[in-house]
Order: sequence, then structure tokens, then C-alpha cells
Amino acid sequence: MKMLRRSEERGHVNHGWLDTYHTFSFGDYYDPKFMGFRTLRVINDDKVAAGQGFGTHPHRDMEIITYVLSGALEHKDSMGNGRIIKPGEFQYMAAGSGVTHSEFNPSEKEGVHLLQIWIMPDQRGLKPQYAERSAADVKPGQVALIASKNGCDGSMAINQDANVLLARLTPGHKATHPLAPNRFAWVHLAEGEVTVNGETLRAGDAIALSEETSIELSGVKPSQALIFDLN
Repeated sequence: MKMLRRSEERGHVNHGWLDTYHTFSFGDYYDPKFMGFRTLRVINDDKVAAGQGFGTHPHRDMEIITYVLSGALEHKDSMGNGRIIKPGEFQYMAAGSGVTHSEFNPSEKEGVHLLQIWIMPDQRGLKPQYAERSAADVKPGQVALIASKNGCDGSMAINQDANVLLARLTPGHKATHPLAPNRFAWVHLAEGEVTVNGETLRAGDAIALSEETSIELSGVKPSQALIFDLN
């Protein structure tokens, strides 16, 4: 079973310094049909203007993954982490029992384009954690494991039975990800154009897959797709 979520159907807010699209209900955007998918709760597609950002703010009990598509994002948190995240780099923060952080575009000229993803944890009140994973090694036609429950294959270990994967494709490249029985998938196209199980996705589009045995991707344009393999 397939369900499409088109880019233009998402919630959209332009604050000037922040131009953001919400795949699922978030902030002032509310759609009871899109409160999340399984344990995937948020995919925000954010463009932050030069010299702007999110001031220090708190989080609790959420698995937060950030992926920078272009530009740079400076992160600081109450665990003592400070880092500038660049294109092709993933950052993970388990908010757990409570953490504060800030996210800022350090450039005076260029905007930053990022995806921020929230996954609900399998336990509340856990100790906050931090990790990073570069996707520089992911080649066209490859599906790479970025985050997983057990941290296997060099992935970031998260507090949920969810596999987060990155597929990179160029025209003519194909990639496959098998789905085990009773698993569900959400595929979000971050950039480019691909077909997924026969459906064409363009940047910002997504597809939910249920009762499927595999995810079949084919590149139409140079593309990056995020795959969420969920219980």
C-alpha cells in the first residue's frame, strides 16, 4: 500500500529569516491526517538566512537528527558540544531527560538548507546523547545506514527500533532496500527526482509504504532520498 505526500501540500511558513516546510503537524501548522508516521514525528525542511538561527531552547524525550544539504549550521548544546555541521553531515541528539541547544547559520552571505527529523524514543527520561555521521562515503546507487537501534555498520545508535538510511542516485542508477515483514517505510526526497516503487517523487515529496517487501528507487536526476524503516 502506498500513500503520497506532495511537497506543495506540506505546511509552509516564511518568517523571513526562516523559510520552512513541515511534512507533519508542527508549531502553528496542524493537520490531523499528518501527525507523524509510526514513530517518525517531524520532518522540517528549513532554509535559514545568513547570520540567523534558532536561539537556545529546550527539548525533552525526542530523538533529533539533523542533515545539512547546503551551507553550514553551528550547533551548541548543554552537554558541551559545539560543532559546525557541513553539507553531507548528519548530527544526532537524544534529548532524553532534558537538553538545551542552539542552531545558528555562521555565514554572513550564504543561507543554510537542512532537514530536521524527530523520532519518538522507546523510553522517556533517558540520558541525553550526541553523535555525528558523515555521508561523504555514500556513492550513487548506494543505500547507507545512518542511524539504527543497535548502531551497526557504523551508524549512529538511537533509542528506537528505526533505521534511517540515505540513498544517493544519479540518472540511470537504481537502488533497493528490503523491508522485513511487519515493517513500514517513509521515503522523503531531499533533493532531485526519483521513482520509488513506480511513483515519481520530486524534491520535498514523500511516500509511505505499508505491506511492501522492498523499496525500489531509480534516479531521474541527481538525488538524495532519506528512507525511514520503521516498526
